[in-house]
Amino acid sequence: MADPSSYRPKPGQIPDSPGVYRFRDEHRRVIYVGKAKSLRQRLASYFQDLSNLHPRTATMVTTAASVEWTVVSTEVEALQLEYSWIKEFDPRFNVKYRDDKSYPYLAVTMNEEFPRVQVMRGHKKKGVRYFGPYGHAWAIRDTVDLLLRVFPVRTCSAGVFKNAERTGRPCLLGYIGKCAAPCVERVSPEEHRELAEDFCEFMTGRTGTYIRRIERQMADAAEDMEYEKAARLRDDIGALKKAMEKSAVVLADATDADLIALAEDELEAAVQIFHVRGGRVRGQRGWVTDKVEAVSSGDLVEHALQQLYGEESGDSVPKEVLVPALPDPIEPVQEWLTERRGSNVSLRIPQRGDKKALMETVARNAQQSLVLHKTKRASDLTTRSRALEEIAEALELDSAPLRIECYDISHLQGDDVVASMVVFEDGLARKSEYRRFQIKGFEGQDDVRSMHEVLTRRFKRYLSDKEKTGEWDPDGEQEGLTEEDGRPKRFAYPPQLVVVDGGQPQVAAAQRALDELGIDDIAVCGLAKRLEEVWVPGDDDPVILPRTSEGLYLLQRVRDEAHRFAITYQRAKRAKRFRAGPLDAVPGLGDARKQTLIKHFGSVKKLRSATIDQICEVPGIGRKTAEAIVVAFASAAPAAPAVNTATGEIIEDEEPAHAGSPSDGEEPVSAGTSEERRGQET
Repeated sequence: MADPSSYRPKPGQIPDSPGVYRFRDEHRRVIYVGKAKSLRQRLASYFQDLSNLHPRTATMVTTAASVEWTVVSTEVEALQLEYSWIKEFDPRFNVKYRDDKSYPYLAVTMNEEFPRVQVMRGHKKKGVRYFGPYGHAWAIRDTVDLLLRVFPVRTCSAGVFKNAERTGRPCLLGYIGKCAAPCVERVSPEEHRELAEDFCEFMTGRTGTYIRRIERQMADAAEDMEYEKAARLRDDIGALKKAMEKSAVVLADATDADLIALAEDELEAAVQIFHVRGGRVRGQRGWVTDKVEAVSSGDLVEHALQQLYGEESGDSVPKEVLVPALPDPIEPVQEWLTERRGSNVSLRIPQRGDKKALMETVARNAQQSLVLHKTKRASDLTTRSRALEEIAEALELDSAPLRIECYDISHLQGDDVVASMVVFEDGLARKSEYRRFQIKGFEGQDDVRSMHEVLTRRFKRYLSDKEKTGEWDPDGEQEGLTEEDGRPKRFAYPPQLVVVDGGQPQVAAAQRALDELGIDDIAVCGLAKRLEEVWVPGDDDPVILPRTSEGLYLLQRVRDEAHRFAITYQRAKRAKRFRAGPLDAVPGLGDARKQTLIKHFGSVKKLRSATIDQICEVPGIGRKTAEAIVVAFASAAPAAPAVNTATGEIIEDEEPAHAGSPSDGEEPVSAGTSEERRGQET
């Protein structure tokens, strides 16, 4: 625990101007990011008697070991920079809203030649129009199914679309009139794009125009005695009205607005957002956060606005944002929202009428969300704290293990032996810190030896990074702990506790690895699956935690996550080995050139039959490489033809096939969340 006076800057060093500041801990991790209208006044408020500070603020300043700042021109720039740094560094003491789920959106891919309507999750892509978010994916599909009758836009995948183009036969939706079938040129690309734009216009709330137009067409058809056409148009009107009924009118003046409501207690806060377009609720989402800093309702609203609109622009930011409390000051936030939209945005508290009544509904949803979140003990701050304290007491640690690393070995009968490292900080998974290892020191199955190798490699890297920082040199400076772009190095931070999946042998191997490296300030334990016993080095008897213990529950979650991550990687390696093709044997032929070859020839079959001169025509392929490719195909045994088991038909290898696997140093994690896919192999 650091003394804030040890790193307090002199008052004359701090500029009296707008800016953003960062507190760092002893390992140079950014633990808090804040902005201020006056850096001098704001930073001075942190360096006062600890008894006068909020308990969470006091914890932050005593955890920190240094503070730095960046001066900007305006408060709006400070708001933008604060948002960017929070996204980049993920500071542990900042308010971070956690989505309780990955909300699905209705997306229209206007960036494609033939736009497609589909369900999308995750990060938004440029050129795609999004509607929602929705509570459930089936709600999107129900709406789309009704609207395709009127707006028969393509919904099929790229593979299905190309297959229809090749065979000249549309899919089932094309036959039943729910797709305009651009794949077989029933409509031109321009006509299909116009259909997609009409679909988007209807989804934005401009529904009256289309219904009136179809009603006129129905009346004209009836007058011309085209009764079948009139009946079809009547059914189209019914489908549109049914789709509209799924989102009832809540604001009679056809307002476009987002309503944000809060429910909070001393430890946590829940946020609910209703997206209203054309007077109808078009989407809903919710977030929950631990109040790890002293924040007011206005501060929580400001953080929610940053998360909600930080990566949005144009019409994605509505004309009106209704909130329960205003940020202080409000002017920079309002100006920032206006910049992102490109026109004025009203940020205010509803006082009366339909908008206030709807805000009360949103607030009730926020309150229910907070109550539901409290029942989830894995995310309950109080429960997590109790779990860490129980672990510290059971293992006789000096303090609660705020960072826990867990290791597991996975293989299939001695083949493709790999290991995983998962990280839990403050009792929550830190998936961006996950790592994976290939066992390189020996062949075959030996979990104990594998565990020793993995721990040795991991902590050799830690000691290497520690030496670069100058921590062993009393005159050294704190450099080298972060990369050039400011992001933390992979193995820069030590855990307080290492957990291994296994019993006495695995624990002994882990402790031996640390002893050989001279590391004596990291605790080690193992969790055996058979009786969920906790083993510690040097003890003949395990530590038995009660079955109802929150500490045992946390250790089980950590162990199970390590096992899941390891077996996912092991399966990916095995699948890669099975998919290996002749091109993998060609020296110097990387992934990019493999893909170029396949794209040029269209399939592996056509590439296999190509001559050396034909292969040399591919950009980036020289004659020597072309000869090696021909030799590789000639030496490879011909693959048996694939057979459709339902029809007995031999399937020709005309589609682009696997062009080879990544090199051993660049294997992807094939399953898990997007954060896990960013985990690096070592």
